[in-house]
Amino acid sequence: MYDAVHVVAVAVQQSPQITVSSLQCNRHKPWRFGNRFMALIKEAHWDGLTGRISFNKSNGLRTDFDLDVISLKEEGLEKIGIWDPSSGLNMTDNQRGKTINVSDSLSNRSLIVSTILEEPYVMFKKSDTPLSGNERFEGFCIDLLRELASILGFTYELRLVEDGKYGVQDENSGQWNGMVRELMDHRADLAVAPLAITYVREKVIDFSKPFMTLGISILYRKPNGTNPGVFSFLSPLSPDIWMYILLAYLGVSCVLFVIARFSPYEWYNPHPCNPDSDVVENNFTLLNSFWFGVGALMQQGSELMPKALSTRIIGGIWWFFTLIIISSYTANLAAFLTVERMESPIDSADDLAKQTKVEYGVVEDGSTMSFFKKTKISTYDKMWEFMSSRRHSVMVRSIEDGIHRVLTSDYAFLTESTTIEFVTQRNCNLTQIGGLIDSKAYGVGTPMGSPFRDKITIAILQLQEEGKLHMMKEKWWRGNGCPEEESKEANALGVQNIGGIFIVLAAGLVLSICVAVGEFLYKSKQSAQLEKAQWRQRDKKREEFCCHHGAKLDFNHHLK
Repeated sequence: MYDAVHVVAVAVQQSPQITVSSLQCNRHKPWRFGNRFMALIKEAHWDGLTGRISFNKSNGLRTDFDLDVISLKEEGLEKIGIWDPSSGLNMTDNQRGKTINVSDSLSNRSLIVSTILEEPYVMFKKSDTPLSGNERFEGFCIDLLRELASILGFTYELRLVEDGKYGVQDENSGQWNGMVRELMDHRADLAVAPLAITYVREKVIDFSKPFMTLGISILYRKPNGTNPGVFSFLSPLSPDIWMYILLAYLGVSCVLFVIARFSPYEWYNPHPCNPDSDVVENNFTLLNSFWFGVGALMQQGSELMPKALSTRIIGGIWWFFTLIIISSYTANLAAFLTVERMESPIDSADDLAKQTKVEYGVVEDGSTMSFFKKTKISTYDKMWEFMSSRRHSVMVRSIEDGIHRVLTSDYAFLTESTTIEFVTQRNCNLTQIGGLIDSKAYGVGTPMGSPFRDKITIAILQLQEEGKLHMMKEKWWRGNGCPEEESKEANALGVQNIGGIFIVLAAGLVLSICVAVGEFLYKSKQSAQLEKAQWRQRDKKREEFCCHHGAKLDFNHHLK
């Protein structure tokens, strides 16, 4: 800046005839002494604070100068190279091929590390003897911190966050709490915990690259299994499908009857020995058409066979339809008869949002709560309205409180998928409902502008490439598993599984007996009426005969 002002001052002194008048910003006419003034500046030659000062007379750029390349180290500024217009950048010999040792800046430092209790990240170690200091804790984050300290060469002191919170900003005061507050106040150098990387937190603290990626999901009790019912053989197809099949059967039978009557090729001569007979018959009466449809649907066939091309097309399409229906029904029948059905009132976040019977909530002042609070997705916004309206009854203070509430009441807990994975591996009464609601990651928190962030990031990437992060997760997440998840032999079918078939069979037998009795009574009545009519006809003829012959005998008697 000094050299620039000095150049302008020298140019003004060399041309005393130059006068300065007031100029307007919106005026397009240039200063009449501008070209002369620029020529004087280009002719300047002198040694300033930044070295020899001279300018190129054609383009006005500075010539004959160089720039030092400076690196900021913890011990101060260090010159690591030089740049000049002619040869460009030249690094000093001690910088070429030099590798960066990430442990230099943190070596032998003692750091304060803030954390929070949450399984399996940070837990109190179970021991028969009293423990103190860092030895009190164990978990995934403790192993991660131990590996980071080993790579970077620092020591640390673990401290639990005073208010037991991760860190959220108060809407009214704008103040932060939890581990975020401790990092902002420099009461902690690092925050190693399941601390989610969020947009609002990134504005006040720094995060390393993620050491774990995850999402939000739903933790809920496993529903009680229900055994197949007596009429479970109807379950493979929904009630709607059964209704559609019945309507299709009635429709096809009626269409077959009409087309069989309409087509001339479906009529035949019942007396082939008499080709001149005018009598023709049709097998597809209305009842026979219904019987043809039943035979095809039950895959038993019938003695009726269509003769005309049109009726054969109807028969073929109906057979294809029944083939697909019966195959689909058979494929699902075994599962519905042998598998214990698990019926859950909720299957996804949409199901939660549409009902109010099952309460649901999140950890208060956590990243999951922040997600629902700021979301613009209608389903999740509706869920937040429900949770905020019942804040004191559905919000929990910790993960443990949420798990306990799921086990003891009709409650769904929205939390990180990694936590759900850990819990369900150890408690077979719990399960994850649906998929992931969002995607996020955990990182190591540092104060804003901390030089430790990049060092921590490089160390985390090293652990990731070596596979140690995966091994640590397997160590702390693997449980005994749930025995019901293993495959088992199919159970033998009992009366409770297929008893309904016998009921249908018995009902069919009773119906057939009733129909047979009805047919017998109807036919008996018809026969009695016919026989009665015949007797009346005989009596009438007898009376007529008697009257006719009686009159003739009486006439002969009078003649005698």
